[in-house]
Amino acid sequence: MSRRKATGASTSPGADVKKLDPTDGGVNLAQATPALFDYYSALAMVFGGCCSNVWAYEQLLLLNPSIGSALTFSQMLFITVQSFPAFVKFDRNQKLPLLKARQVPATQWALQVLVLAAGSLLNNWAFAYKVPLTVLIVFRSAGLAVSMLFGVVFLKKRYSPLQVFSVVTVSVGVILATLSKPSAASAPTASKTQSADDLRKYTIGVAMLVLSLFCTATLGLLQEQTYRKYGPCWKEGVFYTHLLSLPIFLFLAKDVSQGLSSLSQTKSSTISYLILASNLLSQLMCVMGVNRLSSQVSSVSTNLVLTTRKAISLCFSVWWFGNGWNTQLVAGAGMVFLGSLLFTSTGTIKDSREIEII
Repeated sequence: MSRRKATGASTSPGADVKKLDPTDGGVNLAQATPALFDYYSALAMVFGGCCSNVWAYEQLLLLNPSIGSALTFSQMLFITVQSFPAFVKFDRNQKLPLLKARQVPATQWALQVLVLAAGSLLNNWAFAYKVPLTVLIVFRSAGLAVSMLFGVVFLKKRYSPLQVFSVVTVSVGVILATLSKPSAASAPTASKTQSADDLRKYTIGVAMLVLSLFCTATLGLLQEQTYRKYGPCWKEGVFYTHLLSLPIFLFLAKDVSQGLSSLSQTKSSTISYLILASNLLSQLMCVMGVNRLSSQVSSVSTNLVLTTRKAISLCFSVWWFGNGWNTQLVAGAGMVFLGSLLFTSTGTIKDSREIEII
């Protein structure tokens, strides 16, 4: 998981880009052009990479709603392989490459590994339990309430009235979005049994998403304690938490194998595997874009961009895939995004990064 460095409290995504004003005494257009290019390329990577990741993600879930374990394993493995070269060294006297010295003891990552793996699996499993991607996106945008709860209980933090109001708004929005699922009572008599079963699955899926939120908040708490003690070492954290998560999938080998093999049983297996590859690559592009953007602007501006991106992803999911959309879901999603923007406006967003998946 990545770490954002706050550089100010501006809420305008472009306002705190460094040295971008070509008329500001001594900075000419030639000097400003690289910074402008970095800024706009970062925006392109965030909106292009993250939004295309949503498309690939939902395409995979439509091919096989139970692909969650295989998808999580693929993401863990891909991030580990991509990060691997930065954490190994080659010694002429050794046949195999050796891991570089760690900044943090491996035991410190152990609990984070369990929480990360559990949260990722629960999030990817939820779709198999009749939870629409629109609700998934709303939940992924609603971690503020759990993070604040953990901050009060474990870190003894205090929050302003505006922050509390923002979190209450987000929480009510999540409840509205969750309850936007049609109930069994409104279904025709012939399909009441099936609707009741769907509602039961939906309830289990929502419970998974709630547990996933708690896992994410727990992970953030553990990361904050680790970085406070050992310094900013988020890259090492990303590598070791994903590397050490891989053995967990030995217990899910059957599910992983079934998920991957299901891609070869589609009408065009090549296209299915290309969609999986695009999911992994777009996720990498999304994370790189977030990292680059956070080096150009404040953490407040970065969170503003990410909230906007999630709103666009939600609209795209409804438009492209024809996902269900009703007044209650609109109101719930609107409250979640409004609450997130209000919280962002306080300029006190926690200095953390997370891998963008949805």
